Amino acid sequence: MNFRTAWAFLVATSVSGCGTINTTFRDDIIASNKLARWNSHCDSVPRIYSGAVFDYCTLDAAPRQSTGFDGQPSASLIALDMGLSGLADTLVLPYTIYLQNKHGDIKKAIVE
Repeated sequence: MNFRTAWAFLVATSVSGCGTINTTFRDDIIASNKLARWNSHCDSVPRIYSGAVFDYCTLDAAPRQSTGFDGQPSASLIALDMGLSGLADTLVLPYTIYLQNKHGDIKKAIVE
């Protein structure tokens, strides 16, 4: 595998599972449903540094049997993404401050 292929794979993986992308640039319902589906103990996620907090809430969820890319990421991938999301959250901080003031926290979906 050459450098370009590895870089493209890393970018594609990061963007598809990135906490910042899921909480800042996608509909709130996506992050909300993921928190509920993964049985997270967090009831809401603030929009400021939402990607890193979302990843923490994912780690703080009920234990999973999965270790791969089947919709429930492994703890090592979440920890890696938490660091990357922290950097991305810093870059979009002015925008997320605006979103926090306008919309408030992202609430976890209620599963019945």
